[in-house]
Amino acid sequence: MKTIYLLLSFIVLLPLFLAFTMPDKKLKAHDIHFSSIVADSHNDTMLKVVDLNTGLPVVDIGRNTDNHVDIPKLKDGGLNTLFFAAYNEECYGNISENINRTLSSINALYWTEEKNLDTFKIIDSMEDIEMIVDSGRIAAIPAIEGGYSLDKENGMELLKQYHDLGIKVFGLTWNTSNALGEGASRVYGDQDATPSEGGLTELGKEILEEMNRLGMVVDVSHMAESTFWDVIKNTRAPIMATHSGVYSLRNHPRNLTDSQLKALAKNGGVIGIVLYPEFLIDKYPDEPAYIKDYVDHIDYVVNLIGIDHVGIGSDFDGATLPIDLKDSSQTYRITEELIDRGYSRREIRKILGGNILRVLGEVERMAEQYDKPRSRIKIHHSYDMGDRLSIDTSSFIAIIEKTSAINIDYNSIKIILDGISYVPEYDIKKLTLRLQLEEPLQAGFHVLTFQVGEVGFAPVRETIIVYLE
Repeated sequence: MKTIYLLLSFIVLLPLFLAFTMPDKKLKAHDIHFSSIVADSHNDTMLKVVDLNTGLPVVDIGRNTDNHVDIPKLKDGGLNTLFFAAYNEECYGNISENINRTLSSINALYWTEEKNLDTFKIIDSMEDIEMIVDSGRIAAIPAIEGGYSLDKENGMELLKQYHDLGIKVFGLTWNTSNALGEGASRVYGDQDATPSEGGLTELGKEILEEMNRLGMVVDVSHMAESTFWDVIKNTRAPIMATHSGVYSLRNHPRNLTDSQLKALAKNGGVIGIVLYPEFLIDKYPDEPAYIKDYVDHIDYVVNLIGIDHVGIGSDFDGATLPIDLKDSSQTYRITEELIDRGYSRREIRKILGGNILRVLGEVERMAEQYDKPRSRIKIHHSYDMGDRLSIDTSSFIAIIEKTSAINIDYNSIKIILDGISYVPEYDIKKLTLRLQLEEPLQAGFHVLTFQVGEVGFAPVRETIIVYLE
C-alpha cells in the first residue's frame, strides 16, 4: 500500500517538478547562448542573394526573407558569427565561368555589408570579431567552397587575389574532383562523370602550402578520404571540416571516420557538425531528423576526441534541416539540448564558437608575415567593389601616389586579372599604370589587382571585383 501511495504521489508531483525546472533550464540555456560568440562555419546564403541569371545581388538579407539566414533571424537565434561560402557548383573545364560564379557570391557579400553597415560587418582579422559582436553587428567571414576556378596557369595568383578579398577559409574541392584534388564523389564533373583517383595533385599541394603561408584555413568537408590524408600529411596549420557529420553514426561519404576525426584532433583542427538530416540519420528521408540527432553527433565527437574539436556547421540555405529547427532564428535550441545533456557553460561556449575561432586564430598567427615594412606608396583607381563596366572595356588604369624620396621597385609592378599576371605600361612622369587587353573581357565578374612596390618594402596591392555587362 505504501508503494502505491508513493507511486501516486510521484505521478502527481512530477508535472509540478518539471514546470519549475524546465523554465530554469531554458533560462540558463538562453543566458549562455545569447551571451556567447555563436559561430556557424558554413552557409550558402549568398546563393539566395544573387539573381540566378545575372549573378548580381538582388535580395537584401537585412530584411525578413524566406531564407534560412537573414539578419532579423540571426538576431532572434543569437547567431552572430558566420562563414559565408562562395559556392561554386563546378562548370567543368570552364575556368572563366567558375571564376565568375565564385566572384558573384563574394561580391554579394560585400554588397550585403554596404546595404547593412549598422548590423553587418566583414572581418579583416580575428581581432575584429569580438568588437563587431559587442557592437551588436553580425561578423561575416568570407569563404570559398570548391576550387574549380584554379588551374596551373592562374592558381597561385588567383589564390592571392582571393586572400586580398578577405577569404579566410577555402575548400579545395566540392563533391567532384578538380585540378587540386579528388572530391568526395571521386569523379570528375564532366558529362560522363569520369572516375578519379588519388588525393591532392601537385598543384593542390602547392596551393595548400601557399594557403598556410597566407593564413587561410583549408576546409576538408567535401574531400575524398585520400585527399583528406594528403592534406593532413602536407599542412602545417590546423584544418577545418566546416560542415560534416560522423561516419560511425551515419555512413555517408561526406562524413568523417573515427580515424579521420582522431587525425583532425591531433592536427588541432575542428569539425563543424552539419544540420542536414541526410548526414545525421540512416532513415532520411523516410523519417525526419531532430535536434537530438544532431547533438548525438556532437556527443560522439566529444567522447572520441574531446571538447576542443567540435562546433556548428549548419549548411543553412544549402540543405534541409531537422524538423524542430526551422531556420537560423532557432539556433538557440541547440544550446537547450546541450544543457539537457549536462554540458557545462564552459563546454557549451567552446561548441558554440570558441573552438572554431581558436582554429581561425591559430592559422592566422601561423601565417608568414612580411619581414619588410609596408610601403608608403598609395594606389588610386576609379573602380569600386562590384562596379559595372561596359562590355567593351579593354583597358584598366591606376595612378601611383608617392614622394620623391620613394624608389619604385620596377620588378614588383603588376596588374593581375583573374589570376593572370601582366606587366602594365608604366608612365614614369605621370606615375600611371595601364593595362591594355588585346581582346575585351567576357561578360560577368572579374577580379583585378594593381600591385606596386618600393625598394626595401613589401608591395602594395589594391584588389577589387568588377562586373562587365
